[in-house]
Amino acid sequence: MSLYLRQIGAVLRLEMRKTFLSRRGWWVYLLAFGPVFLTGMHWLIESARHGGRHSIGEDTLVFAGIFHFYYLRLGIFFGCVGVFSNLFRGEVLEKTLHYYYLTPLRREVLVAGKYLAGLLSATVLWVGSTAISFMLIGRHFGAAYNDYVFHGPGLGQLGSYCLVAALACAGYGAVFLMSGLFFRNPMIPAAVVMVWENINPFLPAFLKKISVIFYLKNLCPVEIPIPPPFNVMVIDADPAPFWVAVPGLLAVTLILLAYAALSARSTEIGYSE
Repeated sequence: MSLYLRQIGAVLRLEMRKTFLSRRGWWVYLLAFGPVFLTGMHWLIESARHGGRHSIGEDTLVFAGIFHFYYLRLGIFFGCVGVFSNLFRGEVLEKTLHYYYLTPLRREVLVAGKYLAGLLSATVLWVGSTAISFMLIGRHFGAAYNDYVFHGPGLGQLGSYCLVAALACAGYGAVFLMSGLFFRNPMIPAAVVMVWENINPFLPAFLKKISVIFYLKNLCPVEIPIPPPFNVMVIDADPAPFWVAVPGLLAVTLILLAYAALSARSTEIGYSE
């Protein structure tokens, strides 16, 4: 076991350098820091106006909308496509995967090390982006916002958003690592998963639960109502409680990783495609 842990650590260190410095992933940084730029501009503009146009509650509602519709449905989703799909697929395109396969390293260990590297990279980017954006969006209120965050509900909301962002990275990361391992073009399964996740509010109750977004949105501290006319098509389903949503997502993640690790034993490299 200690040997496997050392090997996972070695793969993790190598992959971290490759993931953070990858030229293929520059656009992931743009996705992650887009909301930081927007909330920073909001802070500067509202500070110049000396506030008074809206309340802290309205800003937190705006951030909830950003988190629901951008972070969960677009930013983190495509960010995980960029990070995790390239863990194996990028090696195939660069014709470097055989170097790993020629080492005395079990394929399961390789999958675990690559996944942890991708998870750490994605979590740092997206949890960091979430925290910075949340702190910036109401910064123009000054001491009142500090009081809201540190002596009111703000810190609890921030913790929930960061937890949801981390779980999204874990869940989507497992899905897209597996798709990068199995598919020549990972964008095809990514498109299928995206459609499924985005039509989730309109699915029957039992189908809603076969998705990542169903559990993630129930963990968000502020609920965003669906505007008309789409709200009439929404089918209500009992939300998953915290003690079901978090272990359930982690269990699904482990199952996907275990399947990917076992399947990696029989994968063959094809650089001629």
